[in-house]
Amino acid sequence: MNPIYLDSAATTKIREEVVLKMSEVLESNYGNASSTHGFGRSSKSIIENCRKRIASHINASPSEIIFTSGGTEADNLVLRSAVKDLNINHIITSKIEHHAVLHTVEQLEKDYSIKVSYVNILDNGFIDYTHLEKLLKSSSKTLVSLMHINNEIGNILDIQKVAILCKDNNALFHSDTVQSLGHYHIDVKKTPIDFLVASAHKFHGPKGVGFTFIRKNSGLKSLITGGTQERGIRAGTESIHDIVGLDEALNLSYQNLEKDNSYIMDLKSYFISQLDINIPGVKFNGACSDFINSTYTLVNICLPVSSTSAPMFLFQLDLKGIACSKGSACQSGSGKGSHVLSEILNDNDMNKPSIRFSFSVYNTKKELDSVVSILKDLVNNTIS
Repeated sequence: MNPIYLDSAATTKIREEVVLKMSEVLESNYGNASSTHGFGRSSKSIIENCRKRIASHINASPSEIIFTSGGTEADNLVLRSAVKDLNINHIITSKIEHHAVLHTVEQLEKDYSIKVSYVNILDNGFIDYTHLEKLLKSSSKTLVSLMHINNEIGNILDIQKVAILCKDNNALFHSDTVQSLGHYHIDVKKTPIDFLVASAHKFHGPKGVGFTFIRKNSGLKSLITGGTQERGIRAGTESIHDIVGLDEALNLSYQNLEKDNSYIMDLKSYFISQLDINIPGVKFNGACSDFINSTYTLVNICLPVSSTSAPMFLFQLDLKGIACSKGSACQSGSGKGSHVLSEILNDNDMNKPSIRFSFSVYNTKKELDSVVSILKDLVNNTIS
């Protein structure tokens, strides 16, 4: 059987068109964008054209797009500078955020003695908006950091609602939008969000490049010093070919959004129905089986298998050539349980194997049939 890749929430296959664009730039445009000669000006022009097109996808000004090495750096840039340079002394977040946010906030709490509040999480994995509103009544200078789409269970945050709540309470709003940009439209003119982030490899672009949207006149300053690149907010020679790859991947994602959304949603619906038919007792974690309030790109399932058999389950799937994740890929190899699932599952279900399958346009129903068949056999063999 050919290997089956169902881990696109971790990283996606790069599009051929993106590879071609990047290769052209690698061969022809090797000038340093900070140089004033013709080679440098040519590279600078490419970067600024990419910045302009990327900004247009979220209805931002080009000057509000700052290129980074990816989502983790972008999250760190916003959170650290907000505390250090904007005098934020209260951060509101949740315990189901990506570790790029959670661990950074924990470190800021230690280093700067800021107050950190965690908004309550409901049993289905959504935040308690009423509790968030109460937390926002604090007199402290506050920043809210809540991810748009949860990378493990796929729940979608109502960022419009949160953005307005923050604005009404004079709080800044940062959202980790790594799982949503390239898959959903976001308009920063309509949604008064202050900071959002993107990573190219989540929408069929290259690894090692992303960007952060920083609303004009925010006052945010550089995390990395040593140069004046990226309007003085992110020092370091820009990787032109990676930025071109990011731009091309994002452009193709939005060009094909309706078609790709429909195709992948059909895959998700089919997978859920086949799991229900073939594996009695399977559960869907969070709201991942809700087609309106969760992303169309992933499913997170809890299998009816004893705790003693759970540790080997992902290993068995890997042996059979199926790539998926325990919780999220960022911690699949850590040996630790999912910090997201531990907030919403009972102890009994936490001891069972929970697996995230995430889809792309490169998957087929035939592949899903193979996965369901293998899962069914593994579950039946474990039970018997």
